Amino acid sequence: MKKKILFLSTLLLFCSCDVVNNLGGTYQLLTHGEYRFHSLSNIELAGIGLGNASAIPASKLVSLATVLAGGGFSSQSIPLSMTLNLNVTNPNKMTGFIGALDYVIQINEMDLVEGKMESPVSIGPGETAILPIPVSVDLKGLIARYSRQRVSSEMSDFLGITHNKTSVTVKLWPKFSVGSTLLKSPVAIPVTFDFGGKN
Repeated sequence: MKKKILFLSTLLLFCSCDVVNNLGGTYQLLTHGEYRFHSLSNIELAGIGLGNASAIPASKLVSLATVLAGGGFSSQSIPLSMTLNLNVTNPNKMTGFIGALDYVIQINEMDLVEGKMESPVSIGPGETAILPIPVSVDLKGLIARYSRQRVSSEMSDFLGITHNKTSVTVKLWPKFSVGSTLLKSPVAIPVTFDFGGKN
């Protein structure tokens, strides 16, 4: 709570009356907004397009299992990219603005990726907007940090190759514009959901 009060006090030092009004809605979105998982889309692993990974064809499952087991990727990168779509609901009476954000994503407590989203989002009072977060990671780095066995196991669950679901935790640090300055929230907003596993 002290961090939030200090954050708001710092913002007010930068503000004119108009900016304070806009900032009020943004602060309310930070403290009272609802952030929920909507979907994962445009998933691609090592050049293999998977869509939303909800129904991967059997022919692709074999290729994915080979990639995750290390076949053909002894010295190359193993790129994984996707879009994480979150529903953000603004329950307040003022429009809220997210200028950008930093994020960290974990799957089963394994750090998958940290990154940034630079596209600003405006959410009107009482509205829900989709916040599309672009995600890109080289699994080679994860293998070096953890192990091929763990990364292969976690990603197999995540992509629905196995029957096990994956617990996904997303931590968001929204950034808000005050004039020409972007200020980062001192408090992370957590979003947790399950994903993957065969139906």
